[in-house]
Amino acid sequence: MSTEKSYGGASIEAGKKSVSNANQLASVKESRKTENNINDNLSKQDIASYKKAGEIMRKVREYAKSIIKKDENLLDIAEKIEAKIIELGGAPAFPVNLSINEIAAHYTPAYNDEEKARDLLKVDIGVAVDGCIADSAFSLDLAGGKYKQLIEAAEASLRAALNYVKNNKEIRINEIGKRIHEEITKKGFSPVRNLSGHELGKNMIHAGITIPNYDNGNSYILEKGAYAIEPFATSGIGLVYDGKMSEIYRFEERKGVRDKLAREIMDFILEEYSSLPFCSRWIVKKFGTRGLLALSFLEQAGVIYRYPQLVEKSQKEVSQAEHTFIIDEKAEITSD
Repeated sequence: MSTEKSYGGASIEAGKKSVSNANQLASVKESRKTENNINDNLSKQDIASYKKAGEIMRKVREYAKSIIKKDENLLDIAEKIEAKIIELGGAPAFPVNLSINEIAAHYTPAYNDEEKARDLLKVDIGVAVDGCIADSAFSLDLAGGKYKQLIEAAEASLRAALNYVKNNKEIRINEIGKRIHEEITKKGFSPVRNLSGHELGKNMIHAGITIPNYDNGNSYILEKGAYAIEPFATSGIGLVYDGKMSEIYRFEERKGVRDKLAREIMDFILEEYSSLPFCSRWIVKKFGTRGLLALSFLEQAGVIYRYPQLVEKSQKEVSQAEHTFIIDEKAEITSD
């Protein structure tokens, strides 16, 4: 089974060597040339915007770490982080993810959520400046040190991958994955094999290229653009599956819907979020709780897609770490 985390990572079928032969590599290169939203032609303004998004991200990360405490309401945490992004001159590139324990990704609070921060909390944040995105994540141990080693496994693997990126002119996808896998397994854990890092495009969280958390045999050299490295570590078997539906959505395509409010919300989504993910509580803020029924109409009509939560298959805790880098003349980490 293949699961997709297409806004804050991409999942790939476990064990699959994506883009693993010369013909497939050529196909990827050709497709990149024809997709305008991908960063083959980064302008100076784009580069400046990616760097600005990273600058905001660094401040937001520190702010988030300072406000998150055990038993703090997740809704309050998410709204404070998103407000800080806006205060600093950015926009949320996706709803703040606050995923606990075996939920690897895609948990954002509902408008009336009562869930509290606890145990192993993953904080995944996106900042957009003129459509250019910084994507970063960290994990917090709110259980008195119980998850310290698991968190360190993800963080150490990210550091190893970023060191490779900074110190090599030719950055190969499998070499990033190799370093992530080595660091995580060295510490006695497993990488989540069907979650991965990803290319970033203008107003696109997942723009085509995926960066695995193990050596998948794909020696493709990353070209000019923006990318996120996103290791997940677990004491479990290292696979995720689609769990309960989340509160996160994305626009798919405009279609005819009979409900007047649903049509109004469809227009609002296109205007406000375009192709970027959004969440139900943002709709409730604008339209009140009546917007929830309209969202269900849009989902049923295929206008919007609703993301499932991603859950570790053996129900074991998962840690996460992530940073963004850009490649221009050389690689530069923007979010750290």
